[in-house]
Amino acid sequence: MKLDAILWDYDGTLVNSVPKNMDITKDILSIVAPHLTGEFLPKYLRDEASYHEANHGAKNWQELYVDYYGLTHEEMLIAGGMWAEHQEKNTTEVMLFEGIKDVVTEFAYLPHGICSQNSQSNIRRLLEKNGVADPFKAIVGYDDVSSCNQKPDAFGGIKCLESIFGHINSRYLMYIGDHEADVKFARNLQLTLGGDAKVIAVTAAYSRSEPESWEYRPDHTAHRVEDLFEIIGKYA
Repeated sequence: MKLDAILWDYDGTLVNSVPKNMDITKDILSIVAPHLTGEFLPKYLRDEASYHEANHGAKNWQELYVDYYGLTHEEMLIAGGMWAEHQEKNTTEVMLFEGIKDVVTEFAYLPHGICSQNSQSNIRRLLEKNGVADPFKAIVGYDDVSSCNQKPDAFGGIKCLESIFGHINSRYLMYIGDHEADVKFARNLQLTLGGDAKVIAVTAAYSRSEPESWEYRPDHTAHRVEDLFEIIGKYA
């Protein structure tokens, strides 16, 4: 069987958005939890290495905000609701990982989609700026999915497939992400599609994730961006 489509996560998979995400989080904390700013800033927001440790250690963004940043449950809910707005406002530049444009171009004959917790408009601008927008036939962002249906719930993946094909009869897909929640999302998407559907989960370990320690393991791990050529090529 050949792939029907390649679906991607965005942050930590297509782009290195850590500097921007850290900046946005600090802005949100200054409003929602000013007691967690200045000298009391969580250690996981002080440098990129610590941010990666927390981001890949947490099961989801809710756990990240509560268990690693120290917000209360109520503060976390408010912060989550502010994310899309602050993404739009923040002007910190993000960059495609080196080599990603070549990977997308190599497999541009397949339809691509993005299922992300970033803002759809932010994603579209970045893709257009880098000349890789055309292969991406659908983008489902944070603001396109209700808070209760965010990844790893399969809803965003179903919405992405419906946007690409007009139906959800696709049977052979690949989802590439950098987090354990992305692997779980791929598994949930496969369960939701049912029947003979297969969703191959690939982890982008080039953004410092360590899938060897996860409960949900990917089918393949790309330790370098260049590894994606071989991994995708097996199925394309």
